[in-house]
Amino acid sequence: MGDKTDVWQGTLALMVLKTLEIMGPIHGYGIARRIEQTSGNLLALNYGTLYPALLKLEQEGYISSEWGLSENNRKAKFYKLTRAGRKQLDRETRDWEQATAILSRFLSSAKEA
Repeated sequence: MGDKTDVWQGTLALMVLKTLEIMGPIHGYGIARRIEQTSGNLLALNYGTLYPALLKLEQEGYISSEWGLSENNRKAKFYKLTRAGRKQLDRETRDWEQATAILSRFLSSAKEA
């Protein structure tokens, strides 16, 4: 495998929300591992980026958290998607699908030129 790349600007919130939708309540380490795993281990997730993003999402009301015990019996904060978070996930998904469709048009027209 090649070198891991950093998470692209503006995509972390979407990846966190989607991970919580799929996995249900999960702690920060689990979110990071799932994002890296889903990327085929091509993305490197910096914890100094993840936890501020989780805090921001929680402050915006898109996720909530509560303390619990992890699989190895350690105290951990578990995050879950809120109703507002589901709506935000739908909005962000539509926005990214539109952006990638537009970019795809540019890339395919470049091949035709």
